[in-house]
Amino acid sequence: MEPSPAPAASRHGTVRLHGVLRCADAEEARTVTRHLPQHLTLTRAEPGCLSLRVEPSAEPLVWEVAEEFADAGAFRAHQQRVAASAWGRATADIAREYTVDGLPEEGEEG
Repeated sequence: MEPSPAPAASRHGTVRLHGVLRCADAEEARTVTRHLPQHLTLTRAEPGCLSLRVEPSAEPLVWEVAEEFADAGAFRAHQQRVAASAWGRATADIAREYTVDGLPEEGEEG
């Protein structure tokens, strides 16, 4: 599931994503565990990544996700990198339930 944009907090402010990655079974959870360390390292090294947290929740097979990027450009560059990454390919079929705050509609950026 692609993150759906929420109303922009400001035209040039930070972009925050939060929600859950919901594994269907233990095999998907093992996939997350196997690929997560490299995903965290690469994302935290991206220009504009202010914070990233992906942690198991109290609910089995569910991971809590929180990301913050300096601006919409950094967030969109992250989304493009992830789509082409080992993490993106390995976890593409795992359900994501995300909310994104601060992301302007295409064409509204400045």
